[in-house]
Amino acid sequence: MSKVAGATQEQAPPRHNSKVITALRRFAISITVFNLLGYLFLGFEQPWSWPIVAVLTAYATEISLEWVGSRVESRAPRYANNGVRGMVEFLYPAHISGLALNMLIYVNDQIWVMMLGVFIAVSAKWVLRAPVRGKLRHYMNPSNLGICLILLLFPAWGSIAPPYHFTEKIDHWVGWLIVAVILVSGTVLNSMLTNRMWLIMGWLSFFVVQAVVRGLLFGTSIPGALAMATGVAFVLYTNYMVTDPGTTPSKPAPQFVFGAGIAVVYGFFMVAHIAYGLFFATAVVCLIRGLFLWSLHFVNKAKEVADHDRLATATPLSSVAPVAEREAKAA
Repeated sequence: MSKVAGATQEQAPPRHNSKVITALRRFAISITVFNLLGYLFLGFEQPWSWPIVAVLTAYATEISLEWVGSRVESRAPRYANNGVRGMVEFLYPAHISGLALNMLIYVNDQIWVMMLGVFIAVSAKWVLRAPVRGKLRHYMNPSNLGICLILLLFPAWGSIAPPYHFTEKIDHWVGWLIVAVILVSGTVLNSMLTNRMWLIMGWLSFFVVQAVVRGLLFGTSIPGALAMATGVAFVLYTNYMVTDPGTTPSKPAPQFVFGAGIAVVYGFFMVAHIAYGLFFATAVVCLIRGLFLWSLHFVNKAKEVADHDRLATATPLSSVAPVAEREAKAA
C-alpha cells in the first residue's frame, strides 16, 4: 500500500503480465528503431520533430488519465509501481500508439490534428471498454481508431502515408530486405509472445478469398487486389497492428474469426469504393467484438439473476418438511 494525499491506497495490480510486457518492450524498441531509420534513410515525410511531439502527447494523456483513474478507484497509480522501471513499462503502449499513428498518417502541416489523433487513441482505452474475464478491457485498437477518426473528421488535411513513404530513398533489393526483416521479426514476435498466429492466418487466408471473390463477381483484377500484400505498410499492419493483444481474442478459433472478419469487411469496403478500407474494417470488427462482449456480459448477468431468484424461491419450500416434522415431534 502507499499513501497519496494523506489517504492510504492499495497498490494497483500490474496492467499486463510479464509475457505481454516483454512483447510490448520489443515492439516499442522495434517501432522506435524503424522510425529512426525512416527519418534517416527511408524518406519519412513528416517533420522530424513530430514523432517526439506524438510520443510526448501520448505520455501526457496516459499519465493524466491514469492519475484520474487511480483517484476514482482509490488506488495508487500504476506508473508508481517499481520506480523508473514501472513507469517505463507503463508507458510502452502509449509510446507505441504515438509513434504508430504519426508514422502511418499524413496531415500536411496540421500538427494539432496529429496530436488530436494521438489523444483519441490513448484516451479511448479509458472510455471504450468491455468486460473480459471479469475485468474491463479496451476493445478498440488505439492507433487504428485515432487514424480512422482523423480520416473521417479531417478529410481535407488527413490521409494515409503514401506507399513510397517507407522505401522512397533506397534501392529495389533493399526494399525487399526491409519487408523480409519486418516479416520475420513480426512472425517471431507473434508466434512466441503475443500468440496471434491464428489471427494472422484468418486475416491472410480470407484476404486472398475476398480478392478472388471480388475478381469473379465484380471484375476486379485479382493480381492487383493481391499485390498490396507485398508492400511494407501491409506487412506492418499484418504483424504489428491487427495483432494488438489488448484488443483481439486470445483463443485460436475466435482469433481466426476476428482476422477473417476484418478481411471480409475490407472486401465489402473495396466493392463499395470506400477508401482506407483496411483501417475502417479493423475499427468495425473491433466495435462488433466490443458489442458482443457487452451482450455476453448482460446475458450472463441475466442468467445469474434468474438462477438466484429460482434458488431463493426453492429454498423455503425445501425447508417446510423438516420444520413440520420437528413441530410434530415437539407436540
